[in-house]
Amino acid sequence: MDFPPEADLSTDELFARTLQGDEEDEGAWRAIWQLHHRGGEAVFQRAAAWLQSSSPKERGRGANVLSQLEFRSRTPERAARFTDVLLLALAKEQDVAVLEAMAAALGHLGDPRSVSALLPLKDHPDAHVRFGVVMGLSRYRDAQALQALIHLSRDPDELVREWATFTLGSQAWEVDTPELREALVDRLSESHPKIRGEALLGLALRKDARVLEPLRRVLEGPEVSTLDVEAAQALEDVSLLPLLQRHREACDGEDHEFLAVLFEAIHALESLSR
Repeated sequence: MDFPPEADLSTDELFARTLQGDEEDEGAWRAIWQLHHRGGEAVFQRAAAWLQSSSPKERGRGANVLSQLEFRSRTPERAARFTDVLLLALAKEQDVAVLEAMAAALGHLGDPRSVSALLPLKDHPDAHVRFGVVMGLSRYRDAQALQALIHLSRDPDELVREWATFTLGSQAWEVDTPELREALVDRLSESHPKIRGEALLGLALRKDARVLEPLRRVLEGPEVSTLDVEAAQALEDVSLLPLLQRHREACDGEDHEFLAVLFEAIHALESLSR
């Protein structure tokens, strides 16, 4: 069955389409993105009303719509208004999927009031909710948000740890405290290569000397990721250059993204060694 382009659909039709399929349905998300672009009072009112629906799916989609509504032209006043309705709904929400959607939406809106509302959920028994908290706190740099992210970087769930470590390591690169560094050092022993790579990069960006030997051991191994190479470039230690050159010689050339990062890192360290 052929559907018309989302831009040609009415607001009612777009909202109806957001409910199709499962949470990750592509058609549903195209409708959500179209509502983000369309904006306006009618879209806001419908999304806000859905936050009070008896249907968990409607409540979750209401949060999805509000998360980036009018993101290109949104005024601080409009963002505060969107946050108001989300905070009211979050306070009484129990459904796991909806809590995750609301937490992530608050992160997109960027209202500092969201931090104190999300903190009680950092120990929620469901990992999906804790992941939503990471997304919700990821843009904040105040002490409470950072402390919660440090706590979540030690979470038993891999995905939660990965995104919390990513946020602390490279997204919040401008923040440098002993506690944050210790949290990244804790993740150097991870068996999960992406979490370990995020920790390596975060410490390298802060020029923490403790990262050199763990990074060297990773680069001496057969499996190296773009994060590991980026960490070598960020640390700016030319003793790592021969290890990067060895990987260049062994590379089969099929992973173009990895090669681009590798060549950039080698060039940067070669420039420092001259």
